Amino acid sequence: MPTALSITVEPLDANRCEPYGWMLGKPVCTDGDAPSFVSPPSDFWREHLFDTGTSGETEILWVAYRNRDENITSLETHRLTQQAIVPLTAPVIHIVATSLEDGEPDLNSLRAFEIPVGKGLCMRPNIWHATRVTERDATCLMLTRPSTTYDLVVHLKTGAPACESAIKTIDARTLDAGGLDR
Repeated sequence: MPTALSITVEPLDANRCEPYGWMLGKPVCTDGDAPSFVSPPSDFWREHLFDTGTSGETEILWVAYRNRDENITSLETHRLTQQAIVPLTAPVIHIVATSLEDGEPDLNSLRAFEIPVGKGLCMRPNIWHATRVTERDATCLMLTRPSTTYDLVVHLKTGAPACESAIKTIDARTLDAGGLDR
């Protein structure tokens, strides 16, 4: 039974993840304004226009996740850019929270989504997040902003203050996979 300080893991769903960003991997839509093409050998369609913020470039990162800890004790946010995560080798659990007016995480908005291989989540700027794996390590494709990556790497390696990102310790929450049909 979930406790007051647990986060139920839910399947990724476009409507449920909307406050945090956009689900990636939806079926092709041919009746809208976004470009799409459907044919017997292949289909392609615009899923999302990625926004890196003012004067930003898009960077593709390869990220290997190994953290299996069910306790969530910190969250990270990126202030200037959207960030997309797409699992390539194994599903991930992505924990998200919106920001309060003062920029702190709104712990009442915490949600956890299982993102399967081939789907993804593109988070809005200022969405607090953490990522976990369950069964095995997961390699993910990530879209972000190069200056945000550099800023975070310098912070994590040297302890220098981060400008484009923040990491915040929170009272521990435990993941509860009871919301998933397995």
